[in-house]
Amino acid sequence: MKPVTIHSLHDKLVKGEISAVELTEKFIARKDRLEPTVKAFLSDNRGFALEAAALTDKKIAAGEAIADFAGIPGAIKDNICVKGQQVTCASKMLASYRSPYDATVIEKLNALDYVSLGKTNMDEFAMGSSTENSAFQVTTNPWNAKYVPGGSSGGSAAAVAAGEVVWSLGSDTGGSVRQPAAYCGVVGLKPTYGLVSRYGLIAFASSLDQIGCFTNDVEDCAVMLNAIAGYDKKDSTSVPQGAKDYKKALVNDVKGMKIGIPEEFFGEGLDTECRKILDDAIETYKKLGAQIITVKMPNMKYGLAAYYIIAPAEASSNLGRYDGVGFGMRVPGKDIVDMYCKTRSEGFGPEVKRRILLGTYVLSAGYYDAYYLR
Repeated sequence: MKPVTIHSLHDKLVKGEISAVELTEKFIARKDRLEPTVKAFLSDNRGFALEAAALTDKKIAAGEAIADFAGIPGAIKDNICVKGQQVTCASKMLASYRSPYDATVIEKLNALDYVSLGKTNMDEFAMGSSTENSAFQVTTNPWNAKYVPGGSSGGSAAAVAAGEVVWSLGSDTGGSVRQPAAYCGVVGLKPTYGLVSRYGLIAFASSLDQIGCFTNDVEDCAVMLNAIAGYDKKDSTSVPQGAKDYKKALVNDVKGMKIGIPEEFFGEGLDTECRKILDDAIETYKKLGAQIITVKMPNMKYGLAAYYIIAPAEASSNLGRYDGVGFGMRVPGKDIVDMYCKTRSEGFGPEVKRRILLGTYVLSAGYYDAYYLR
C-alpha cells in the first residue's frame, strides 16, 4: 500500500471523492488483515471510530468546514489517557485500568473530530527501545517481521508504517518517537519541551517526557502539531505562547539556511552505512544552497550518563504511586508491607524494576549529592 497523507485524504473528503466512513472501514479492514503479524495495537476502538467518521460526513454534507485531519484514522499510544478507555502503559500493573478523564491532547483532538482505531503497544511505562518490554505482546517491524520497530512508541510507529492508520501519537523521553520513526521509515516529531501539554500522559520521567506524533510526511507532522500544541494551565511545565500555524514553516527553498553538524555525532560507533547516508544528505543540502556549519557540543559526551541518572530517578519517584492501594493492580498479602512488595513484584516487568532500582539508588542518602544533584 502506497503511504497516504492527511492532507491528500482531507482534499478527497472535502471534494466528496470518498466518505469518512468508507475511509475508516478501509483502514479497519487493513488493520484486521495485518495485526496478526504486526501486533501494533493493544485495543480496538472501531465503534468510536465509525461514529466519529459519521459525524465528519454529516458536517461535510451540511457544508461545514472540517479540521485538517477530521475523519482520518489514527491511533493513540497506550500511555495517553482517553476517557472511558484502557490506558495500560503495556503493564500488568494497569491491565484493567480505564481512564476517568481525557488528556489535554485528546481534548484538543476531540474538538477537531479525530478518529482513532485504538491504543498502541509500547515498552512498559515507556521504558525500552524495541517494544519487546511490553507485558502483553511484541510488536514487529512492518518491513520485516524478524526485526523490531524500535521503542518505546513502537506500536504507534509500526501502525503508521504498516498503513493501518495515517497518523498516531506517541511519547518521547529519550528518543521514543524519533528512534522508532527511523526504524520504521516514517516521520516522527518530538516537539520542544513545554510546547505540548503533558496533562494526561502517564509519567515516566517528567522533566523529559513529551507527546509527539508519527506521520508519512513532514506536512502531516505540521498538521498534527497545529492540533496538539498550545498552552495548558493544567500542566505547570507548559509554555505560555500564542497559537502558531506550523504549516507556514514548510518551505521548499533552503538557500541560505544554516545547518549545524555536531562533530561529536560523527565519532566512534557510527555505522558506516548510516554515515554515508548522512554525508549524502549533507551534500544534497549544500547543492540546494544551504550553509553547512560544523559545530562543537563538548558536553554531549555526558548526555547518556546524565539521562541514566535523571530518567531512572524520576521514574523511581513517579512509579512509587503504584502500590496496590489507590488504583491499578493489587496482590493480597499477609500485611500492608507484604501487599506492597507482592503488588510491585508481580505488576512491574524486569526493565521497569531495573530502572526503579537504579533511580532509588541515585536518590538515596549518600548518593543523591554525588549523582542526581550534579
